[in-house]
Amino acid sequence: MRLDKYLKVSRLIKRRTVANEACDAGRVLINGNVAKASTNVKVGDQITIQFGNKEVKVEVLAVEETVKKDEAKELYKYL
Repeated sequence: MRLDKYLKVSRLIKRRTVANEACDAGRVLINGNVAKASTNVKVGDQITIQFGNKEVKVEVLAVEETVKKDEAKELYKYL
């Protein structure tokens, strides 16, 4: 699954366009490398998102095309 779509489905970023912009600005890393919006996300990947001066690190536990809002937290765990 594409990184921008994963960020939206997992509710880490609310909209896919915002996820796309964050990737284009170089604020999203996968396993320590700057990632494009089209980068493929796999189970076990570590995603780091920089929101201003705050940094969020998560590990991908599952990749699903669609999930309910309540189940979105099951797609990742905070590091």
